[in-house]
Amino acid sequence: MTSYITITPDAETYLAELLEKQNVDGMAVRVFITQPGTKYAETCLAYCRPEEVHDSDELQEMDKLRVYVEGMSIPYLEEAVIDFAKDRMGGQLTIKAPNAKMPKVSPDSPVEERINYLLYTEINPGLASHGGEVSLVEFTSDGIAVLQFGGGCQGCSAVDMTLKDGVEASLIAKVPEVNGVRDVTDHTQAENAYFK
Repeated sequence: MTSYITITPDAETYLAELLEKQNVDGMAVRVFITQPGTKYAETCLAYCRPEEVHDSDELQEMDKLRVYVEGMSIPYLEEAVIDFAKDRMGGQLTIKAPNAKMPKVSPDSPVEERINYLLYTEINPGLASHGGEVSLVEFTSDGIAVLQFGGGCQGCSAVDMTLKDGVEASLIAKVPEVNGVRDVTDHTQAENAYFK
């Protein structure tokens, strides 16, 4: 039995009960990601009638239900978990897919993918608290990661410190090919800057 996504026993029971209420023979659930690999990625769970199964879907057969996983979404669903937490109001279904915006990378993945993975999973979550973000523009042949800041980081007076002490230090420590970073952001535009 192939498993593409972890579905906890409580979530399996909850989903099976929802499917039963649909009164449709062969009703299943389908898991997919819209705009996978981008910052706009959303993990979706939907009812799936037998005629709605796509040719590229992979079946994850469970004891209480069938789950179809969109083939293209599989790399982005690695380490994904669907859980159901009971509470006084009934409960809440949660889907955590840490690799939806960026598929998990390995040491032999291309350097740009490893840089992007680090930016999206470790650096941007910290910058988001200030309304900021950073993205890779290019990786040069001499090992320089050319970056662009946006949101609250654009025009921020602390961006040099963030760039050197935070971003550059992390990239050099975790991606051996990186020798340094260069910021190509136009910091004269400072309307949304976190610190002016």
